[in-house]
Amino acid sequence: MSTEVPDLGSPQDWMRHARSDLKLAKTLIEGVMLESLCFHAQQTAEKAIKAVLVERGVQFPYTHNLSVLIAVVQESGVDWPDEQNSAARLTKYAAQLRYPSLHGDVSAEDHREAVELATVVVEWVDKLIV
Repeated sequence: MSTEVPDLGSPQDWMRHARSDLKLAKTLIEGVMLESLCFHAQQTAEKAIKAVLVERGVQFPYTHNLSVLIAVVQESGVDWPDEQNSAARLTKYAAQLRYPSLHGDVSAEDHREAVELATVVVEWVDKLIV
């Protein structure tokens, strides 16, 4: 079993991917389900949080659970604003809402909130990573 830490790329790479996901999350296209767009909102927040952890040299688990990643950020000493804790609600879009019969419908309001939460996380990261 290898103990080597894989090359995770740069924080800027992570943010480039996060911003791409955010653009997708915001893009309303006929025939594209809001669940899919909310998945990209979740991915935005996940990749942005991981960008901070990469930038600080903090190892993190391979998880889509934003509560876990937020806890890693807080434990690492990075200032995570309490008002961003609601971003953890995006976790449900990582898998559960992407599969039929595991969810109810995602409303336009749910989508708007998901994009807003993801945007707040990106704006926070932009202040930390130059």
